[in-house]
Order: sequence, then C-alpha cells, then structure tokens
Amino acid sequence: MVGCGETYIAAFALALGLGPVAAGMLVSVPILVGAFVQLVTPLGVKWVGSNREWVIACTIVQSLSFIPLVFWALRGHAHLTELLVAASVYWSAGMAGTPAWNTWMGMLVPQRMRMPYFTQRSRLSQCGVFVGFVVGGIILQVGESRGSTLLAFAVLFTAAGICRLLSTIFLAACSEPDELPIGKPRHPGVVAAVAAAELAARPTQTTLFFNLKHALTTMAVSPSGALVAYLCSLSFSAQFAGPYFTPYMLRENDFSYSAFMLVASSSFLAKALVLPSVGRLGARIGSLRLLWIGGLAAIPLPLLWLPSMHIGYLAGVQVAAGVCWATYELAVALLFFEAVPHRERTGVVTVYNLGIAIATLCGAGAGGIVLQMLGEDTSAYCAVFAISSLLRVATIPLLLRVRVI
Repeated sequence: MVGCGETYIAAFALALGLGPVAAGMLVSVPILVGAFVQLVTPLGVKWVGSNREWVIACTIVQSLSFIPLVFWALRGHAHLTELLVAASVYWSAGMAGTPAWNTWMGMLVPQRMRMPYFTQRSRLSQCGVFVGFVVGGIILQVGESRGSTLLAFAVLFTAAGICRLLSTIFLAACSEPDELPIGKPRHPGVVAAVAAAELAARPTQTTLFFNLKHALTTMAVSPSGALVAYLCSLSFSAQFAGPYFTPYMLRENDFSYSAFMLVASSSFLAKALVLPSVGRLGARIGSLRLLWIGGLAAIPLPLLWLPSMHIGYLAGVQVAAGVCWATYELAVALLFFEAVPHRERTGVVTVYNLGIAIATLCGAGAGGIVLQMLGEDTSAYCAVFAISSLLRVATIPLLLRVRVI
C-alpha cells in the first residue's frame, strides 16, 4: 500500500498539473487532520469492544480511501481540495488505528522478543515498500511512454487499496489476549489496554480533552516528554525539506518516472537490508545510543542532494539516508517501550502523533513559503535544503535531554 500508493500521491498531484507547494500540502495537511481524528480512538475502541476490532475497521476505511483517487485519475483532473479530502481520510484512518495497534502489540509481543520482532517486522515492511515502489515506477514509466500516465496512476491506487484489504485479512488472523483474572499478574500491554478502556468510559464530552490533558501533564515530568519534544522538533526540520524532494526531481530536474523510482527506491532497499545489522547494534549499545546515531546522521542529508544530479550519486545518497532513517525509526519504536511507562503509552502515542502531525504541517508549510518566496527555482530549493540541515543541528540540545526509564 505504501510503496505503490502513499509514496506516489505527491507525484500524482504533479501529474495533474498542481505545483510543488500543493504537493507539499498533500504530504502535510492530511497528517494533521489524521492526528486530530485519532483523538477519538478511546471512544472507538469502547464502541467496537476491542483494540483489534477498531484497528481492523480503520484499515478497511483506509483501503476504501483509494477509490476516489482512482476515479480522479480516470477522469483526468482533480482539485487540490478533493485530493486533500481523500488523503485526509487515508491518514485519519491510519492514524486513528495507531494508538490501539500499539496497545494491542504490547499484549502480543513479549518484552524479550521486541528487539528481534520489530527489527524483522521493519525489515519485511521496507521490503514490501521497496517492491511496491519499484513496480509503481515501472508502471508509471510504461504509462508515460504510451501517453497514459494518469491511467497508470489509477492502476497503482487500485493495487494499493487491494493490498490494504489483504493486510486487513492478516490483521484479522491475529488474536487479542483477554484480560487476566483478578489476582494474576498482568502483562504491561494488558494494563495499558485496561487504562485505555477506563479512559474511554468517562463522559463522552470530556474523554478526548481529558486524554490529551492528562497525557501532557504526565509527559511534562517524565522521560517521555523529552523524547516526544525531540522527535517533533526533528520532524519539523526534516519536513522543511522532505516534501519538496519529489518536485525537485520530477519538475525542477525533469527526471523520468523510472529515474525517480531508481533513486527513491534505493532508500527503501537500504532500510530493508540494513535493519538486521541495526537491530544487532541496538542490542549491544541500547536504543538511546541508536537514536543518537540516527539523529546526528540525519543532519547533513538534505545538503547531499545538491552537489550532483547524476542518478548513481543520488541513489548513493538515498542509500545513506535509508541507513540513517532505519536506525532512527527502530530506535524510536523501541524507545516508546523503554522511555514511556506502560500506563502512559496510549496517551503518549496519541500526543506524539498529534505533535508529529503539527510539526509536519508547520515544517512543510514553512519550507513551502520559503520556496515560493524565492521563486521555486534551483536556488530556492538549495536554500530550503540548507535551512533544513541547520534546523536539524538545532535539535541536538533536545536530544541531550532524552532518557530511558
């Protein structure tokens, strides 16, 4: 779904004739909408009766969100507002299921298995993204050569929706452990699930705000607050440049879809190949040091896009980026178990998603403003990428405050 669907939404906007700032909005605005929608997760879990059922419902809605994209691709045009609505439904469904999924996985995956499990899971996920992205690039290149680029996008989005339905079937095959009888020790994930259920039982009009207020109050005096502050700050600095890499290649440098696919897919392949080594490294040095490695390595990445437009060079840069972000993302996944007490996890994940979404929108918006003010030419892109690197340097003081329990 991600490889042949989500990653090509910005390229779809460009193919419809929208500009780079519009493409950046499609990457950022729907995430913010999704972050607010995910605040209903406690109510949703209570309504359907379990974390598992809520997650499955969300993934079904996410798969259906590709239908209007297919229609607009076949129609041949779409307004930015229409694309924003469809993308917002996609991200809202995905993000609304995330807090419940974290609680569910906390019950399913024992602590001793987390490092190898999440390493292998991330590796398989990146392989799936890589395959989807490569297949998508090939389909788009064939479609472009035959003058049917939008038809090719329709094929991609159809495949993405079907893949999400298939993943829903696999999710439905997973069990959800029942709460243990009174008097028996509970798994931390069960405690988190019970806490979420108790929170959902509060009056409807106060549940969302109480959940957010309680999580923020708790995070202010716990290690989870420093972690979320750093992650949101790095997200802002990364999104200042990230959404504009696709238009930089496709519009500013006139890359073909096949060239774009070769460069961008290098990152996904590198993530998949390096994750076992990153997992072993994390087991030796700990997730916090792993975060330091990934966070510091991310600082110069935007500047590395500038020296050359040679496909081989850019593919090498994306390999380095893939290694960097694989390290960072695995560290973040593990730190949510190590820096966040299980009683706080659902609330912290909710606040984290909201904070990341706000940082994503603000970062992409700020980068878009700079890009537009400077004329949307090559020098404007260079300025945006350079500022993004400087902003990443500014996150180091926040990284110094991150601690584990």
